[in-house]
Amino acid sequence: MTGSDEHVGRARERLTALLVEASTGALGAAGAHVAGVYLRSGTPGLLRLATLVGLPGQLFRPWWRLHMDRPFPVADAYRLGTRVVLPNATETVRRYPQFAAGLPFQFGSVYTPVPGAEPSFGVLTVLLPGTADTVDELPDLDRLCRAADRLGAGLRELVAEEGDAAVAWEGEPVCVRPPAPRPGPARVGRFTWDPVTSAVHADDRLHALLGTEPGEFPGTGAELAVAMTPADADDVLTALHETAAGKPPPAPLRVRAADGAPLLLELWPPGAADPPLVSGIVVDPGPSAAADGAADLLPEGVFCLDRSGIVRYANPAAVRLAGRPRAELLGRPLWEAMPWLSGPSYDDHWRGALLARGPVHFQVRRGAAEGDFLALSVHPGSDLVTCTVVPASRIDPPVHLSPAAGPGTLGRSGGSSMAPLYRPIALAIALTDAVTARQVSAVVMQELLPAFGGRRLAIYLLQDRHFYLAWETGFPPGFLAPFDGVGLDAHIPGVEALTTGRPLFFESMRRLADTYPGLALDADVGSRAFLPLIASGRPVGTCILGFESERSFSTEERTVLMALAGLIAHAMEKARRYDSEAALARGLQQALLPRRLSAHPQVETAGRYLPGTQGMDVGGDWYDVVGAGDGLALVIGDVQGHGVQAAATMGQLRSAVRAFALSDRPPDEVLSGTNRLLIDLDPGQFASCCYLRLDPATGRARIARAGHPPPLLRAPDGRTRVLEVPGGVVLGVDPRARYPVTGLELAPDAILALYTDGLVERPGADIDDGIAALGAALAEAGAAPGRRGARTLTGVADRLTAMARHATDRPDDVALLLATRRPGAADRG
Repeated sequence: MTGSDEHVGRARERLTALLVEASTGALGAAGAHVAGVYLRSGTPGLLRLATLVGLPGQLFRPWWRLHMDRPFPVADAYRLGTRVVLPNATETVRRYPQFAAGLPFQFGSVYTPVPGAEPSFGVLTVLLPGTADTVDELPDLDRLCRAADRLGAGLRELVAEEGDAAVAWEGEPVCVRPPAPRPGPARVGRFTWDPVTSAVHADDRLHALLGTEPGEFPGTGAELAVAMTPADADDVLTALHETAAGKPPPAPLRVRAADGAPLLLELWPPGAADPPLVSGIVVDPGPSAAADGAADLLPEGVFCLDRSGIVRYANPAAVRLAGRPRAELLGRPLWEAMPWLSGPSYDDHWRGALLARGPVHFQVRRGAAEGDFLALSVHPGSDLVTCTVVPASRIDPPVHLSPAAGPGTLGRSGGSSMAPLYRPIALAIALTDAVTARQVSAVVMQELLPAFGGRRLAIYLLQDRHFYLAWETGFPPGFLAPFDGVGLDAHIPGVEALTTGRPLFFESMRRLADTYPGLALDADVGSRAFLPLIASGRPVGTCILGFESERSFSTEERTVLMALAGLIAHAMEKARRYDSEAALARGLQQALLPRRLSAHPQVETAGRYLPGTQGMDVGGDWYDVVGAGDGLALVIGDVQGHGVQAAATMGQLRSAVRAFALSDRPPDEVLSGTNRLLIDLDPGQFASCCYLRLDPATGRARIARAGHPPPLLRAPDGRTRVLEVPGGVVLGVDPRARYPVTGLELAPDAILALYTDGLVERPGADIDDGIAALGAALAEAGAAPGRRGARTLTGVADRLTAMARHATDRPDDVALLLATRRPGAADRG
């Protein structure tokens, strides 16, 4: 190992130590049974689970990698920099249905950002046993924040010494067993029982051991037996009566408490005492050798795991049922020691027990032999998970278990398969919010690739009997270009998967090359899956998944992938309809906007319109420049709502304002007349508007406003301010509304900006902050138009709308109108 490698190794050890210390500390701070830390990775937009305390990592592989824009609480906490608190399962389902679909168990959770550079380093996560009705019932959350702050301080110090790359996590998480509680002395409770009256007198320690209140305990032998061990109550009653007859058990009676923990019962006969009372003690040996010794004598199998999934104890009966020596069980992960306990249905039971902390009972199939079934009970604790297992007469095979794959087989080659762990409902929920083909493709990338361990994805859609690439990620640049536009007669796997309706799976690139000689390959090693996308019998396209290593595809994996392909096909079909209908709607809207603006020798104008991307309905934003006498009228407006009605109302208002402007009416009369017209039309909508009448020769202007955001004015020296223009109510509400007029002067080379709220409103932010940000952008727009090195007014408009134009999701339409004056004779005079 080189000195550089040693240095990197020491930095990694420091990072791991910081993360483990924070995770284990969070357990105590929150009274939680699970904690972990997600860190940013070297892959943009990807968070990785770095440490996990209290859960077996194997069971939670689907959550090892999370995209920052997924609707998951970890992603929100990281992206928004705020703590996310989910006190119970109901709140989790309400706020994060996709996350709840993957982990449908009763637990609460808290997600605290780890402060650092922008954005934060990652997220400290804790899962809480049980549920709380409100946030107030959760443990002291400030302690969690302090734990996250301490971790952030340690990571900042590491970054200062080693650079940002030192805290970027790659690879698998470090899974740690929770700190074991210090073993306490065995608890002992005493009692006497009168065989004549059946009266029981118990001391306080026995009440504490059994969890009964002295005033609530009726005090009979039968009730004592049930309180002590519901499963073995008959054995306890038999032992009491035999002891009263002078035949006490030859050794302490070993029974199970209600939670499955072992108890020891020792009895003494009454002797010559009067009344003839039977004396007894109940011992809770705790996690000690005595408990192991007691369990060794039980006829049913008993084995214990720690919360990282390592087998720590197995009694002789469990060893016999496992079919392998005790030495091959202890110290090994459960899924290696007893592989027949793995599989999608069984894994769900384990997750439920470990997250919800309640006893879980289910049946498993140990082998291929007929009738080889076992009944398993799982009793999780804060440190150890106690399991009992006995032969069962029959079992219903798990729904995901394929006889072809064999019991417990996950279809893996050199690694764990993700298919059995993936819930198709998670993809279905994620796809409900995707309306465009691009959004559907992004969801597929974020969902399927992490779940199945794939690194490459391509989606081709069928149009006019040709394949067109809709989405790709992970492939070498330009590799897929030759396949774009190929016809249905092409002899390539993507086409043949769709035309035959059968998926194609290739465990190695060699097999792919042998099947399709001469086909260009993107890698020498790996495996590929070609999934036909068919919706209601109609071909839609093909989805290609690429894996970097060779692997097999089990029967259950192929079944799950085909089911997922069906979901993707229906989502793509819906998205294509949306795209075509949206294109028609956008065409209608563009037809209602001005093709060109009225010009004047001394005034330059520039307008921009961007439609919203959420939903298919057209909007009601508009702008216009109209000749008004010897001047110009500048107008911008926004009809409330979306849809054809909003667009129709916008067209009517635009026509009305133009008519008023052409007759050179004052701004207040233009808005008053338009207001009365909208009320008479009664479309059930209202609109905001800003109208300005400008004299190009002098720069004098008069402006009126109806519920619209205030204009911005950039002086020639770059200083920008909000024009405090008094306004009236929005149009369409009050027929007697008045709209005051304000005078201003537009200096040569100054820029006036009119805009709609879609350009300045952001979810969760104040609109004044958005207006201030737009003003700052206008101030930085460069030298005044017309001067050396200046930006054109159209360039300024493009710069002000650049962020909105490149946004993937625009919740509202955006309209912008800019105007500037060129110097004239009046200015020079």
